[in-house]
Amino acid sequence: MKTAIIGAGAVGLYLAWKLAEKDCQVTVFEKRGQIGKSCCSGIFSERILGFVPQSRRLIEREISSLFVHFPGKTVKIFFKKRFFLMNHAKLDRLLSELARDAGAEIVLNYSIKEKDLASFERVIGCDGALSETRKKLGLPDPKFRLGLQKFVGQKDTFSPLIETRALRSGFSWRIPRGDKTEYGALISLQEVENFPGYTDSALVPQGLIVPKNKRITLCGDAAGLTKPWSGGGVIWGLTAAQMLLKNFPDLLKYRRTAKRFFLPQIFFSKTILKLVYFLGFNLPWILPEEIKIEGDFLS
Repeated sequence: MKTAIIGAGAVGLYLAWKLAEKDCQVTVFEKRGQIGKSCCSGIFSERILGFVPQSRRLIEREISSLFVHFPGKTVKIFFKKRFFLMNHAKLDRLLSELARDAGAEIVLNYSIKEKDLASFERVIGCDGALSETRKKLGLPDPKFRLGLQKFVGQKDTFSPLIETRALRSGFSWRIPRGDKTEYGALISLQEVENFPGYTDSALVPQGLIVPKNKRITLCGDAAGLTKPWSGGGVIWGLTAAQMLLKNFPDLLKYRRTAKRFFLPQIFFSKTILKLVYFLGFNLPWILPEEIKIEGDFLS
């Protein structure tokens, strides 16, 4: 089946790889001149190895736990599954190699036009938070937050911990990365003036927007699939990609499957997040000092 994938991020390239292995004729269109997301901490659970076993060689460090600092209490979070630090851009480039080796074509420096898609039997929009595919379908935008990132030359080669600080509308973080230290924040768009000095930024979508369309669909950030508590989108996007692959080429069945799975996840996660933040800022003594969570899917 002749398939166009708009966007050469991790989710789009993963779909290109797996669809090409199924003997689909796949073309990936990317408007940038290079592959590799730059503004991302690259923290993935061990589930990434199930999706991309070859990514094991990209692991920089294993993360055992993190601290969440509220004004009146610090909570230590332990993960039921291991988390790894990786370079997201290297992961994207690895996926591009796997996609090409499987037979997919990747076209860079190309802004797709509707007439270009006429010959494709299926079109998958994986073109990020500001998805042009989503706009051309007349679908609403998801809610947006802003991810900020900067690096300073503070060496920390031993600490396995991530430090986070809860904010009213999100959180900030400190991640040791060996010869440098990463600082970042996930905030509302209205708060950007309160966080000067950050060198990189990216919009983080939140929601579930999948069109009721037999020929065109959305996946990954284009569909708003990021975790409500952290803003991470790779594992959620790849989970949706597997649903798409399982149901392909039936895009309506993919839509039903994604809604059944992700809508309860989003609702439950937001509810838990609001409760924890309320307690952390108002009744911190109620929160336990240590919590063990799954990390990707809270329900």
